Amino acid sequence: MSIKSVQQHLKPFMLPLAILGGILFYKPIASLQWLVPYLIFTMLLITFCRVKPRDFVIGRMIWYLLAIQVFGSVALFFLLRPLGLPFAQAAMICVLCPTATAAPVVTGMLGGSIARVASYSIICNLTVAIVAPAFFVIANPDADIDFFAEFLIIAQRLAPMIVFPLGSALLLYFCAPRVHDAIDRAQGMSFYLWAISLLLVVGKAVGFVLSEPANKIPLLTAMAVAAALVCVAQFYIGRRIGARFGDKISAAQGLGQKNTVLGIWMAISYLDPISSIGPAAYIIWQNIINSYQLWVQEKKRIKYHIK
Repeated sequence: MSIKSVQQHLKPFMLPLAILGGILFYKPIASLQWLVPYLIFTMLLITFCRVKPRDFVIGRMIWYLLAIQVFGSVALFFLLRPLGLPFAQAAMICVLCPTATAAPVVTGMLGGSIARVASYSIICNLTVAIVAPAFFVIANPDADIDFFAEFLIIAQRLAPMIVFPLGSALLLYFCAPRVHDAIDRAQGMSFYLWAISLLLVVGKAVGFVLSEPANKIPLLTAMAVAAALVCVAQFYIGRRIGARFGDKISAAQGLGQKNTVLGIWMAISYLDPISSIGPAAYIIWQNIINSYQLWVQEKKRIKYHIK
């Protein structure tokens, strides 16, 4: 059996194994949390190298999706705020969180537009880098902090991790095209980097959960249920918006498939750490939806003998 064949057989189990590993080995991997920002940077760089400037697609569909992501997250936060601050934060981050680095890959497998999803990924990541600091300050109304001072602190930490990969990708495209093309051909690496990041952030989230008293179990359960509802709603809304522009798949994946690694990291870093259960649970729900979609697509491929 070739190495490529082994990889194809193992790939479907990588993310579940990463989640399981994070749960089982959360203590040993605690010392490796410093790697997460670098892994996120690398994943975004690989994704951004996938789209050349001439392939950049901006249309009305992207602005509709972005409006849902930005204004929807704020509206959901204030709607759920009376039910508890961590609960509202958990739901908010599940909407605000940008598109997953693996979304273009899944979109391509489902027959959608890779360029459109990758373009939306770039735009929504940049938007999150701009608006997230303000959102995080607003989402901590009980904290005794100076709004603008805290905004600048968060922006200085978050923006470079998202903006620098895009700048690096553009710099490589114009100044070192061979390196840019080499990274473009290594898109499969982002999946494995995602798995490693998932292992680390799930371990971090598990550590926070286990440190919570037993009376927090109802809250954790409520967050997981809320994440499921938010996940289904975003895939559904994405498909409805995409139907208006003849691209259900791209819109659904762009809005519904989230970079939960970044979401968990942001929740732990800037919100109540227990709110990270929201994006942590979202990992499970979006992978169930994606697995079902890919299974249906494979059944169609076999039925109609599509290569």
